[in-house]
Amino acid sequence: MSWRNHIAQNPDIMLGKPVIKGTRITVELILEFLGAGWTEAELLCSYPHIKAEDIRASLTFAAKSIRSSWRNSYRKTARGRKPVSGNC
Repeated sequence: MSWRNHIAQNPDIMLGKPVIKGTRITVELILEFLGAGWTEAELLCSYPHIKAEDIRASLTFAAKSIRSSWRNSYRKTARGRKPVSGNC
């Protein structure tokens, strides 16, 4: 499963936040509910127009976004640093 089949970003929809395709349900909202303890079943019951694959795609998208953001941040801060020597 590719998150690209389920997640879209459009500057005209929800201020460009990533959403489940065909909806205005943001990845952020899905993550907030899951973080608050909601189950997949509760999400699907409350939002019957989304599917379990959409929830998994939201999680995958978030993980890849964090990974990409971290790599970019690390590259910026690592430039110009000297290797650490000695005991750490």
